[in-house]
Amino acid sequence: MADAVTLDGVIAWVTASAERIEEQKAYLTRLDSDIGDADHGINMSRGFKAALEKLATSPPTDISGALGGVGMTMVAKVGGASGPLYGTMFIEMGKAAAGKETLSAGDWAAVLGAGVAGIQRRGKAEAGDKTMVDALLPALDALGRAVGNGSSLEEALADSAEAARQGMEATIPLVARKGRASYLGERSAGHQDPGATSTHLLLRAAADAWSDN
Repeated sequence: MADAVTLDGVIAWVTASAERIEEQKAYLTRLDSDIGDADHGINMSRGFKAALEKLATSPPTDISGALGGVGMTMVAKVGGASGPLYGTMFIEMGKAAAGKETLSAGDWAAVLGAGVAGIQRRGKAEAGDKTMVDALLPALDALGRAVGNGSSLEEALADSAEAARQGMEATIPLVARKGRASYLGERSAGHQDPGATSTHLLLRAAADAWSDN
């Protein structure tokens, strides 16, 4: 694969993410029914469908516009906490990508980092709170290590997706401290966080969309 992501690559990632979310919609909703409002899969599906429609009807001219457009659509179309949080992530990623015609592994680490920072500012979540942040922070750390070690973009993305998977699974024993799940207290333990799960799906989609394999 190329060592940089183009605008077409970003659109391919959003498309792949939409497909993964649609495939796992019922699963995400089932996870959310255990500790939330039972609408995460439905909301994420609606948001990504709307994002694809936006990309098709108003094609972006650069990476920043593509990411920002997805973010604005998510904010407008997705209910619950998912819309504001994922919307903020994509909007902040778009800002960080301003002026970039392509994204190297280092660029992607900076862009993703801006998105994660946006989510944390908006949701006030930290590691261990049993949220999407528990998948995002390990993914970002793994990405940074891979970039620092001189890994290829493909290798860095694979490491990031694997770290997100591990972070997702690590939410199972946690007691939720944020969001709807926190109302359950100790009863939230033993359930995988739906937001961390959708985060893993998105980062796995990026690794697959930007890979030769």
